[in-house]
Amino acid sequence: PAMSAQGFVVAPGQGPALQMSPGRAAVLKLLGDATGGGIMMFEETMPAGTKSTFHLHHDSDEVAYVLSGEVTFKIGDTVAVGGPGTCAFMPRGVAHAWKNSGAQTGRVLFLYTPARAGALFEEQVRTHRAIASLSEQEATELRRRHGWEIVGPSPL
Repeated sequence: PAMSAQGFVVAPGQGPALQMSPGRAAVLKLLGDATGGGIMMFEETMPAGTKSTFHLHHDSDEVAYVLSGEVTFKIGDTVAVGGPGTCAFMPRGVAHAWKNSGAQTGRVLFLYTPARAGALFEEQVRTHRAIASLSEQEATELRRRHGWEIVGPSPL
């Protein structure tokens, strides 16, 4: 049986950091092991124009909460634009993408539940190898290991 998670507080500026690409970084706030596998959460800082792939998660639902800036989300066939306070829900199995469509650097809180999909970021921190630095084969294997599937290039 899984051990029950212990409560804890993560202070501002605390948590493992991941440099994803120049100006783009994530600070991991809740790790899967620490939450009993229930939640993985990180805060991402993204320069204007930053966009994700068009992808889905086989085992985790994803939530994005915009802290600053403007983000465009495509979830299935729906496209929506939102500023600070916007919350997006991307259910497992549904293809989605996002883009910092504003003129400024944005900050977004991303959460996965259960935590499995977030282990993709935890592994990059642990190995000190951002996905951008991996070969296509290594990146594909990393995604597969954590239940991610690329559906296609960004539609945004």
